[in-house]
Amino acid sequence: MDIVPYGGWQRCVRLRDGELELHATLEVGPRVIRFGFAGERNALVEYPAQLGKTGGSEYRSYGGHRLWTAPEVRGRTNLPDNAPVELREDDGWCVLTAPVEAGTFLQRELRLRLRDGTAQVEHRVYNRGLYAVELAPWAITVMAAGGVGLFPQEPFLAHAERVLPVRPLVLWGYTDMADPRWTWGRRLVRLRQTPATSFQKVGALVTAGWAGYHHTDQLFLKRFPCDPEARYPDFGCNFEMFTRHDMLEIESLGPTTAIAAGGFAAHPEAWRLIRGVALPSADDAAADLIAPLTAGIRLP
Repeated sequence: MDIVPYGGWQRCVRLRDGELELHATLEVGPRVIRFGFAGERNALVEYPAQLGKTGGSEYRSYGGHRLWTAPEVRGRTNLPDNAPVELREDDGWCVLTAPVEAGTFLQRELRLRLRDGTAQVEHRVYNRGLYAVELAPWAITVMAAGGVGLFPQEPFLAHAERVLPVRPLVLWGYTDMADPRWTWGRRLVRLRQTPATSFQKVGALVTAGWAGYHHTDQLFLKRFPCDPEARYPDFGCNFEMFTRHDMLEIESLGPTTAIAAGGFAAHPEAWRLIRGVALPSADDAAADLIAPLTAGIRLP
């Protein structure tokens, strides 16, 4: 890893694996602000008006990838992350640790590793208070505008094979299932990112443990765990997808956990960015193309 300027900040840590590179901010965060191939576009969204800014009490989205906690509570979940982070190496991991949050006594940390074409990201939320706190780590990857987010449906089973439901599908008050940005396929659910100003969001229990975002000829894939015995937030979601006019979020969630004083909750992800992918519009063809690509991605 090395320290380089990026996006108006003078100090960002850069990890490289061949042409693939990842940048994370050190002057604010912890945030992964860039993931892409050297000399090519950023797969993650950037907000130019906010790049390079530091300090202050106003929450800024910045862009990129961030760590929140669920359930979402305004004024607690979206606390500003405008202060510098501590950087250290730990057994091959690049570790970025934010200051302890005033009021919540939580401390957020990203552990990053880039090798063999895969970014491994471990999210940790530490409880620095005196009492246990219940929450779920919430990993939010904010993708650049103009692509399509997707996640798998559960495998089809005939009524004679299973009479019980296979997973929850969770809607928000502003979710419109008839919105033309949605495609509810038999094997994939897709949500297109467009300049439309209305918000869309859906949550689900994705037992296959992957989701993706296709933009032009690049496919971003994210792997994450699913524990069938765990209690997940938002009516049982380990995955959520959200869009508005300027971005689309691919979000995974860890189980709701009672974190003892001095303890932490951890949530792993693995990312891969693949060039030269033409995603078919046909549901079966797209699912068949993606299946072998997700199979080789290993969580940390």
